[in-house]
Amino acid sequence: MTPVLRLARPYLGRLIGAGLLAAGTEIAGVALMATATWLLMTAAGQPPISALTVAIVSVRALAIGRGVLRYTERLTGHDAVLRIVTDVRARVFGTLATRREAARSGDALSRMVSDVDAVQDLLLRVLVPGAAAAMVAVVAVGGASLISPAAATVFAVGLLVAGIGLPAAATALTRRTAERVAPLRGALANDAIDLTHGAADLAAYGATGTALAGAQRRADELARLERRLATSGWAVDAAGVLVSGATAGAVAAIALRAGVDGVLVGVLAVGTLAAVEACLALVVAARQWTELRAPLARVATLLTPEASSPPPSSLDLADITVRYRPEGPPALDSVCVDLPPGRRLGVVGPSGAGKSTLLAALAEWGGSPRKVGGLLAEAYVFHATVRENLHLGRPDATDDDLAAACAAAGLLDWVREQPDGWDTVVGEDGAQLSGGQRQRLALARAVLLDPDVLLLDEPTEGLDPAAADQVLAGVLGAARGGVVLVTHRLRGLEGLDEVIVLDAGRVVTRGTHAELVEAPGWYRDQWLAQETAERGYVAASP
Repeated sequence: MTPVLRLARPYLGRLIGAGLLAAGTEIAGVALMATATWLLMTAAGQPPISALTVAIVSVRALAIGRGVLRYTERLTGHDAVLRIVTDVRARVFGTLATRREAARSGDALSRMVSDVDAVQDLLLRVLVPGAAAAMVAVVAVGGASLISPAAATVFAVGLLVAGIGLPAAATALTRRTAERVAPLRGALANDAIDLTHGAADLAAYGATGTALAGAQRRADELARLERRLATSGWAVDAAGVLVSGATAGAVAAIALRAGVDGVLVGVLAVGTLAAVEACLALVVAARQWTELRAPLARVATLLTPEASSPPPSSLDLADITVRYRPEGPPALDSVCVDLPPGRRLGVVGPSGAGKSTLLAALAEWGGSPRKVGGLLAEAYVFHATVRENLHLGRPDATDDDLAAACAAAGLLDWVREQPDGWDTVVGEDGAQLSGGQRQRLALARAVLLDPDVLLLDEPTEGLDPAAADQVLAGVLGAARGGVVLVTHRLRGLEGLDEVIVLDAGRVVTRGTHAELVEAPGWYRDQWLAQETAERGYVAASP
């Protein structure tokens, strides 16, 4: 919770003001009940109206003041809290967007919405009411002690039970159940997104019923947990009513035994009911805190900066081994890569050899995307304009910068043909683009990023040989730093400093393109096969 409170520090004054206003509201409510009780009981004796004037005016003033204080407290508190939540949500989004490890989309959505909303509940339903209840208890006991110290002692005990004992009981009853709710909600969000995005595939394989059954099981489990939380809440609320009544009765009895005037006994009894009710807000706060701990912990992990070391001046990975599961086979096994500034490296090999894994390892080792970044596997295209998608690579890029990047990726002519130009909307994940246009847009974005080491994972996939040659030459020409190119297509590797051949996560051989073409082996065989196939493609083209 500390990272959340750290973000709240700039708004601490407003939060303290909201707490004081909340306390003033509750104190005004207790005073209103006590004054109204005195007025009614005194008026029953039919005294002169002048004897009631102060009480009548006080009741009106307290009633109006209570409403004004409540409105001002809500305005001040929500203004501060919504500003804090805005900052938290922006930080959470920034963390999710920049972390190398991808979160499930449903879980990320749950963290962005439900978990961040827990910050709002923490401040408005836990901290502010808790501080207000504590101040009400002090003022109420102090006022009661002026009438009867003995009754005030019993009153204080009742407030301790209502403000500490019952909240502790509520926490004990709901803690374990509440801790299971937030992850389950995240799993349900994943189910909802999987069912929506995968509806066609599920229907095609006849698996819709199975997927729905799994989601229904989680929904039933969530409903069961929430019913358990509600039942525990009702039990504690019932105990709160009993504590309130018992405390008021005990206070009245002790005050009567102490010889307190009957009117003041009534004031004490009704004031006790009002004060205990105000302190019972701590029960709700404790229940909220129990339910909020898990989502707040999830938010805190995203607000806590990851330990990082300064990015290296050159990338030198020695004997790197990567496993996706501790007990699984290595995706990379003792791979060595040396990338001094400006070095251009090709990585080839059969499918499943570990090429994309090596790129991911380089990106992780390089730190900032401005240091090592580019086009990784399955680059996402946002439902936005061409300009907005390109600005992800460089937010301050001018139209001339965009044009240069698109020219390198072979997309500029298409952009100029569109009626809206740079403001053409490309659809969700580039749905309005062809496969080749989508790939070129992602490449142009990578060129704009202009990192020290540009990572390219199958940059010409989906393009015909002529277009692939043109695009690859343009992108390599636009890259001002080092390059790591992962590809199945060997043409275009002639100008690289070194080519690594991977197989089953290990380096089989390495050298320049010319050296590998001359040496018998996988690279030479693939080169000859691809050249033959592409000559046939060119011959068959109209």
